[in-house]
Amino acid sequence: MTQRRTPSGQGPSRRPGATARPTTTRTRTRETVRTRIEPRAGVTRLPASRVRPAAARRTGATGATKRTVATRPRAFTGRATVLVIVLVALALGYTYPVRVYLAQESRIAQMERDQADQRAVIAEKAEEVDKWQDPEYVRIQARERLFYVEPGEVPLLVYRDEAGAARDAGATPPAVSDDRWYDTLWSSVEAANAEPRQ
Repeated sequence: MTQRRTPSGQGPSRRPGATARPTTTRTRTRETVRTRIEPRAGVTRLPASRVRPAAARRTGATGATKRTVATRPRAFTGRATVLVIVLVALALGYTYPVRVYLAQESRIAQMERDQADQRAVIAEKAEEVDKWQDPEYVRIQARERLFYVEPGEVPLLVYRDEAGAARDAGATPPAVSDDRWYDTLWSSVEAANAEPRQ
């Protein structure tokens, strides 16, 4: 004969159709009597604010209380660590290409500045070539640079010679001082210092 236990835990149950055996059990009934505990004579009760709980009384008796501290969560989890490692690897991987890119950008900017300077020089030279195509400009340049004159003109050259002009005029030539500027300054300071005070 097989017995089954019901899910509620009430004990074995028999299959339907099985014959039940008479069981003889003695049941005992226990009678409980409510007892009332009376305070002892001469004992005063403490007010409720001064009564400590039982747990506090127990720990107070042993002497030291055990304090439990909640564990702090880790600062970096496994996923965060992997993410940081991947970001560092990407940053290191992109460092060299970014540096090459910036170097190329600076070279391109330098070459563009050089090209602009060369274009300015080319434009200046082209303008000068256009000037030399004009016969009047060529005539002016020949007069100024090579002292050419038209037929029948008398050239007049002016030399800047102050000493010769003064000699021809009968005046004394101006004194040429080889003193340096700081010597002149110091001599003027000494001359000012040598003057008598009034």
